[in-house]
Amino acid sequence: MPSSSPTPLRSQHETEAKARLVLLHGWGADADDLQTLGEVLAHHVTIPLDVVALPAPELHPQGIGRQWYGLFPADWDAVPAAQADLRSRLLTLSSEGIPLEATVVLGFSQGAAMALGTGCELPLAGVIACSGYPHPHWEAPTHRPPVLLIHGRNDEVVPFSAAEELNRRLHSGEAPLTLEPFNGGHTIPEVVFPTITKALDHWLRATSDKG
Repeated sequence: MPSSSPTPLRSQHETEAKARLVLLHGWGADADDLQTLGEVLAHHVTIPLDVVALPAPELHPQGIGRQWYGLFPADWDAVPAAQADLRSRLLTLSSEGIPLEATVVLGFSQGAAMALGTGCELPLAGVIACSGYPHPHWEAPTHRPPVLLIHGRNDEVVPFSAAEELNRRLHSGEAPLTLEPFNGGHTIPEVVFPTITKALDHWLRATSDKG
């Protein structure tokens, strides 16, 4: 794991923001992979968002893109260090004025596994996992943020059964849990944007009301 993490991508909403959306890309992609999605979501939610796309700390073995940990073959032993690094980066972001309680973490594929594995242990406003999977031996805590699972029924990379397993492991938690399937593959299609926007608005308004 590198001693210093690569620089995140920030949106233009940062100076007026009341809440934050952190984006975690998938294996072999980079921070800019989800930046457009973040901008679209920020445009439609009612609370000004600081959109931050975090690049994974390791270079992809093929030299293009990045990875949170080795995946083919899967280096599960590297997961604890990767999650500790992500936790540190989220805490650093929270020290900039927007607390974890006003932060939602959205991850795709490997980034979704990281979002759940790390974010469910933090007092976030919510976690959104798109086309995600559970890390081996991961047990979701009872006290966790609200979670939205988005997954294609025809996902050829991470099968829909992974979402069902996540749903099973998260079901005993005290906070709300929603599994939103769609007809499609390994992607985040526009058809689920309203569902994600609704979750962001609901979670972040609740945080704002508490404040």
